[in-house]
Amino acid sequence: MDRIRLGNEEFEGRNNAYVLDDDDGDDLALVDTGLSTPAVREDLREGLAERGYSFADVDDIVLTHFHVDHAGLAGEIQAESDATVYVHEADAPLVEDDPDAVAAMEDRRQFLLDEWGVPEAKQAELLAVFDDASHLVGEPADVTPIEDGTVLEVGGRRLEAVHTPGHAAGHCCFEISEAPGTERGDGNGDAAGASAAFVGDALLPVYTPNVGGADVRVERPLERYLETLEWLADREYDRVWPGHRDPIDDPTGRAREIIDHHRDRTDEILDVLSEHGPADAWTVSDHLFGELSGIHIVHGPGEAFAHLDHLRREGVVAVDDGEYRRTDEAKTI
Repeated sequence: MDRIRLGNEEFEGRNNAYVLDDDDGDDLALVDTGLSTPAVREDLREGLAERGYSFADVDDIVLTHFHVDHAGLAGEIQAESDATVYVHEADAPLVEDDPDAVAAMEDRRQFLLDEWGVPEAKQAELLAVFDDASHLVGEPADVTPIEDGTVLEVGGRRLEAVHTPGHAAGHCCFEISEAPGTERGDGNGDAAGASAAFVGDALLPVYTPNVGGADVRVERPLERYLETLEWLADREYDRVWPGHRDPIDDPTGRAREIIDHHRDRTDEILDVLSEHGPADAWTVSDHLFGELSGIHIVHGPGEAFAHLDHLRREGVVAVDDGEYRRTDEAKTI
């Protein structure tokens, strides 16, 4: 698979923008675009130029989700090329920078930060982080919304969207096969088809994608993400192409590994409640992760909340005034 590696020192490591073109070079598509920063913009421009293309040549942009390290340059590229930008309908308003959608997400985040017990000083620090990073959002794009099962024929490939929420409400994976009339493999000698997929941040080779804090709009975030992982494991792909770092050659094994990680995290959280008594999500995250700064001020308690909320729904913990306590029910994930 032809990918351009893009700089990213803020999140899960170097981003990938995947380049799809047909046999004649007349149909050019990108899967994700990277951050809207001068360095990343230059990475992408140089990568396309090495392949004989420019931003103006891009016909289609397929976004795995709305996060700025995946969608930041979509609007700028569209302005130069009139490319069609595809993203799941749940994330489309954020890529379009719809003020009502942005305000609703900010209100939800503020509500949860208070509910999680995040101290005011840390909330102020987090707000400063978001203010400082506002330039990363990039230009808004005119979006064509997609949904689960949408089939796109772009860049000589046939991509079928699979809605895989958890890390983000509108996160999608895209199963790869060939568009009619082409005879291309996946760029690494493998047969294309259901054996491969673009997986964005649903499955990463090094880190475990954040749930709970990465997108505060997601209801039942851990449950939704575990469903995504089970689906990925059951697909038994030969290889998947993540939004960060290198391809994953054992995606089923990696999905199972992350499921096990969340089981272990559940045990850790229950141990915290057993040892220290009732606690809010911020206090639990402090025991798990220690001092938090930057974006982790929302990611840490967000993940703690995702687990606590899941355990509450299973009857393993109860919550009173934002503080969670163990019950006598058997634990489950």
